[in-house]
Amino acid sequence: MKSNVVLLFSVAIIAACSSANQAAPDPPPSKVVFTGDKNADWSQITALENQAKALVKLDGCSSGDQCRTAAVGSRACGGPRYYLVYCAKTTDTVALFSILKEVAAAEQEYNRRYQIASTCEFRMPPKVALVGSSCQSQ
Repeated sequence: MKSNVVLLFSVAIIAACSSANQAAPDPPPSKVVFTGDKNADWSQITALENQAKALVKLDGCSSGDQCRTAAVGSRACGGPRYYLVYCAKTTDTVALFSILKEVAAAEQEYNRRYQIASTCEFRMPPKVALVGSSCQSQ
């Protein structure tokens, strides 16, 4: 019995050590590479934002609760610059939010690098409604 306990303890230690030595996967490379040129850097952020907008589908929802909003960007004082309206039923939300996360991170870095200031009011997401089969802000 004592040898079984020692064996189980040894197996647990080996398993813990081997999982601790496994490296975490590298994060995907950033889509925005800051150049030091303020206008060029903002253009990269805008291009990434346009990729997110291209994923948005407004049509195809069958009920208003399928219409949603997604925050875009990161103002210097905090919070998003604006919100996109989309139909959750027809939009690839995983891809959309992945790109929007990158946009927000890049904009935060842009604001820090170029000492951007902004107003500090909180921008609420718009109310959305289904009009026909299209999601729209109200």
